[in-house]
Amino acid sequence: MAWVILIVAGLFEVGWAIGMKYTEGFTRLWPTMWTVPAMVLSLWLLGIAMKSLPVSTAYSVWVGVGSVGTVILGNVLLGEPVNAARLISVGLILAGILGLKLATPA
Repeated sequence: MAWVILIVAGLFEVGWAIGMKYTEGFTRLWPTMWTVPAMVLSLWLLGIAMKSLPVSTAYSVWVGVGSVGTVILGNVLLGEPVNAARLISVGLILAGILGLKLATPA
């Protein structure tokens, strides 16, 4: 269950990372109103996952899920560039997440 919670925490990290772009420095009310709760939920769920997962694994996977999701949504929503080097880099992050999952009990 800790892994599911950790993945959900990473998805909320994606939400607040993308949300920060839309807040324009927290000057826009509505984007800020969903970005800040996403930040809180993401960190809270990360803390819950860390109860049974090693901190090094939990934090790395949380950041990895957030990074991959943010790259994907940055491409789709914000028109950020897609090229082979970026895709390979995202693939390496995914490989790292999988490697940590396979190497960590729980």
